[in-house]
Amino acid sequence: MPVLENRPLLLLLLACTAIGGCRSAAETAAPPPPPAVVVATPMVVRMTEWDEYTGRFEPTDRVDVRARVDGYVSSVHFRDGAIVRTGDLLFVIDPRPYEAILEGARADVARAETRVELATTDFIRGEEIFAIKGISQEEFDQRTQAKKEAEAALVVARAAERAAGLNVEFTSVRAPMGGRISENYVSVGNLVSGGQAGSTLLTTIVAIDPIQFVFDASEADYLRYSRLNAKGERRSSRDAANPVRIRLLDESSFTHVGTMDFVDNRLDPTTGTIRGRALVPNKDGFLTPGQFGRLQLLGSGEFDALLVPDSAILSDQSRRFVWTVGNDDVPEQRVIEPGGLERGLRIVRAGLQRGDRVVINGMQRVRPGAKVTPTAGGIEPPAGS
Repeated sequence: MPVLENRPLLLLLLACTAIGGCRSAAETAAPPPPPAVVVATPMVVRMTEWDEYTGRFEPTDRVDVRARVDGYVSSVHFRDGAIVRTGDLLFVIDPRPYEAILEGARADVARAETRVELATTDFIRGEEIFAIKGISQEEFDQRTQAKKEAEAALVVARAAERAAGLNVEFTSVRAPMGGRISENYVSVGNLVSGGQAGSTLLTTIVAIDPIQFVFDASEADYLRYSRLNAKGERRSSRDAANPVRIRLLDESSFTHVGTMDFVDNRLDPTTGTIRGRALVPNKDGFLTPGQFGRLQLLGSGEFDALLVPDSAILSDQSRRFVWTVGNDDVPEQRVIEPGGLERGLRIVRAGLQRGDRVVINGMQRVRPGAKVTPTAGGIEPPAGS
């Protein structure tokens, strides 16, 4: 009976003993190890940097084909959208009215030549007679003046003949340059005006080999290029044909190569950009004016670039940073200035040193000020890059 009476006390003692044992086990349990991360020093590559811009192709030259004379279109001699060469016949304007004018001009020349012959004969005869005092000075002067007037009239007649001949020639409208022609804007039988402002537009021709690629660069890029030029590290595209590489919207690599040939003389104050232009060979005519593309422009001289994986770069509002691990295994947030891609890795322009150990795996486990367990890894270009 005494044992039963003291049962609550016994249970209380047993509970207290169990709680005390649990607390002692918890107090003696080991803390978890620091999180494991993989670290590696940046990959160092000797290279030149390429800057990327979006732009479009434009023809190196463009001409609006217009008639030089009025008349009805009698024939068309090209296929819409074809490649034409300089001097190819494009249109024929009815030449008959101008041929008639040319015949009249030739008759006027013949008439003027006859008058010159007659006036010359009279002058020679009068000169002989005047020498023996057979005619007066006044009559001799009249014969001299008649000869000069006949010669002047011949010059005018011949000029009119040449003008009439040009008009006959202008009835055949030829390609003023080679390139790709547009469609026929005026069909056979239509009356066109020519030789003046507002003349009828017949078609257009654009030169496509070589072809231009036009793009806009920011003011910051322009300043950087100017300072590199001043240091002798990269010549300005105004003075040197710096290389460019271009890819089209459906291409994965920059396969079209060319050179810079123009930088504008001012920045656009509304956009803060400056216009640049490159020339690209286009022998097969594949590149077409109006196409968009991405251009890579030589952006620096040779330098030792530090490369890290894009996945190792994190964002904090407007800043880009990576985690680096020092000798005490405590991670540090390092703000960097990222550049373009090279071999599938991101160029770090500023913020890192060669020997820095960058966290390339396990960034999500890093906490500021908390130690980590670093494991040495390596940075290699991704497969296929």
